[in-house]
Amino acid sequence: MRALSKSKLLSFGQCRRRLWLEVHRPEERSASDASVQLIAAGNRVGEIAREIYDPEGRGVLLNAQSDGYEATFYRTNELLADDRPIFEAGFSASGALFFADILTPVSSNNRRAWRLIEVKSTGSLKNYHLDDVGVQVFVAASTGLELDAVSVAHIDTTWIYAGDGDYRGLLVERDVTTAVKERAAQVAGWVAEAEKVLTGDMPEVRRGRHCKDPFECGFAEFCAKLDPDPEFPSSWLPRVTSRPLKALIEDDGVRALAEIPDNLLNPSQLRVKRHTLSQTTYFDAAGAAAALEPYTLPAYFLNFETIQFAVPIWAGTKPFQQIPFQFSLHVVCADGPRHVGILDTTGDNPSERLAQALVVACGSEGVIFAYNAGFERGVILALAEQLPALAGALRGIAGRLVDLLPVAREHFYHPTQKGSWSIKAVLPAIAPDLRYQDLEGVQHGGMAQEAYLDAIRPDTTPERQTMLRQQLERYCELDTWAMVRLWQFLTGQTGNPDHK
Repeated sequence: MRALSKSKLLSFGQCRRRLWLEVHRPEERSASDASVQLIAAGNRVGEIAREIYDPEGRGVLLNAQSDGYEATFYRTNELLADDRPIFEAGFSASGALFFADILTPVSSNNRRAWRLIEVKSTGSLKNYHLDDVGVQVFVAASTGLELDAVSVAHIDTTWIYAGDGDYRGLLVERDVTTAVKERAAQVAGWVAEAEKVLTGDMPEVRRGRHCKDPFECGFAEFCAKLDPDPEFPSSWLPRVTSRPLKALIEDDGVRALAEIPDNLLNPSQLRVKRHTLSQTTYFDAAGAAAALEPYTLPAYFLNFETIQFAVPIWAGTKPFQQIPFQFSLHVVCADGPRHVGILDTTGDNPSERLAQALVVACGSEGVIFAYNAGFERGVILALAEQLPALAGALRGIAGRLVDLLPVAREHFYHPTQKGSWSIKAVLPAIAPDLRYQDLEGVQHGGMAQEAYLDAIRPDTTPERQTMLRQQLERYCELDTWAMVRLWQFLTGQTGNPDHK
């Protein structure tokens, strides 16, 4: 009987086929940049947790990757006789194994006991964390380890980093000792069922909600090839929130858009269905023009590129705070458009420089269009909170924001959008001459973040930094120019392309 790791059992809980593929066909997994970033963030949070829970440096860090599982299990057993914190202690019993983030010794009724702390790089306690810790409690009990308390330590998103490498306060601890008892009692059944899955053929599993919940599955592309979507899938329906519709798609597995009853759809969803199936364009030109008529020139079009860190690197910032490192601003006046762009790749906190430039560039009058403006508004208001001297001007800019997204969603849809109103989905329909795919290097927000992190690395050569800056500038400028073209289209200044 193989011993299943905690991660394997959690994969089983999400999807039987995922577990089977992880063991028998791991080469089918598609790597994602997001997963790499999550692992890096988790490693950094783990390092800080060890400093917080072992300020005197007395603890012992084990490494099963370099020393091997059996050696780690043996060394863990030796250290349990000591009174020092243990990091990555290994345990295996009853068909399962795990490595504990933190074990700290406590005295309980004159007996040696331990406090188990699972460290997470999330901003809150998640339901699946209890499954995670439940596996650990089950294995610990099977080995005879006496646990006095069990906790999950996650990031406190309200904490502000003061600087100088002092991360005390980054983590908040939640006691889950009672909450995980029921989960732990179920683990033996999970192990038995998982073993049955692994000894059989690849399970037949219909794609659905579990492909993304609670984690994005790395085998999604593989499964899509085995079970391809219909030509017009129901997953193109936007903003599916009603319970009957969610149940039909996610639980009943209705994947063809044509099979979704009209009476379950709101007006936006119904528009997507009808114009997707008929392959026709919807454009309420009069309604779009009327919605934008109140806004006169000059008109500003704003977009930020931001970076966030689970562990802040700049004083005065919070975990997961969206920090702008670049903005693009197109200004349309009666005599034509002009562009202003700022990109800070110094490696210092870019917030103040960008805020100062934004205040100058936006002036004090005129509408400021953004696409999904709630994001830009949140960034600007966070800057206002961080920079009191500029707070009044920044709040004034935030108050001038007008969102182009609802106007586009209400008045335009082309079947090539596939149910999405992201600017990248709308742009090919209204301005086919502008293509993000033609950009070199940076073609979407995730790539912009990677390019920025590369540009501020101390060992990045000046030549490479120049190249990265050019790529970032072209990308961000295209975002706001795309908004200008959309505004021109919605206000009737350009024609209505009807290409399919």
